[in-house]
Amino acid sequence: MYFLDTGMMYFVLPALVFALWAQNRVKTAFKKNMLKVARSGVTGNDVARDILKGSGIHDVSVEVSRGALSDHYDSRAKAVRLSPEVYQGQSLAALGVAAHEAGHAIQHDVGYAPLGIRNAIFPVASLGSNAAFPLFFIGFILQYPLLMDLGILFFLGAVIFQVVTLPVEFNASNRALALLEGQGYITGDEVGPVKEVLNAAALTYVAATAMALAQLLRLVLLRSRRD
Repeated sequence: MYFLDTGMMYFVLPALVFALWAQNRVKTAFKKNMLKVARSGVTGNDVARDILKGSGIHDVSVEVSRGALSDHYDSRAKAVRLSPEVYQGQSLAALGVAAHEAGHAIQHDVGYAPLGIRNAIFPVASLGSNAAFPLFFIGFILQYPLLMDLGILFFLGAVIFQVVTLPVEFNASNRALALLEGQGYITGDEVGPVKEVLNAAALTYVAATAMALAQLLRLVLLRSRRD
C-alpha cells in the first residue's frame, strides 16, 4: 500500500488539515463579527431585499433557512435563503453574508458565465463524485484498469466543479462589498470586519478545491501501481 500511504500522507492529510483550519476560521470570524452591530441598523433580510430591488430583480424571494451557516442562493427556486441569525441579524457578519447571497442572485440575473457553467455541470459532477471511488477501488482490487480510469475521469468532473466554484464565490463577495459600501449599509471602518467574514468563507471553497485535487492525485498515484 506504498502509493496509498504516500498519497494520504503528502496530499490528502495536508489538504484535510487545511480544510479543518478553514472551517474553524470561518466559524471564528462569523462568531466574532456577529457581535459587531452595523451603524446602519438594517437586517440581513433588509439588505438582501434592497440589493435585489436596486438591481431590478423582482422574481427572487428572500426566505429563512434552517440551521447555522445554512445561507445559500437556490437558482432553481430563485430564492435567497438566509439562516435565522443572518435574516434577522443587524451585525456586520449578517450583512456581509446576506449581500454575498444576493450577489449570487445578481450573477444569475446577468448571466455570469462561471455560475452558468457550475450549474450546468453540477448534476454530472455530483454523480461523478459519488461513483468515482466505488468504480476506482473495485477496479484497483480486481486489477481492472478500465474501471480505475473511469473512476478518475468521473472524479475529474468533481474537481472541475470545485475549480469553477472559486470565481463564482470570489465574485459574489466582491459584489457584496461594493454594494454594501456603495449603498451606505456599512461605513469605511466597517469594511474590514465584513471582508474578514467573506474572506474566511471564501477560504473554505479554496480548501474544498485543494481537497479535491489531493484526492485526484492520490487516485492517479494508485493507478500508476497497476501499470
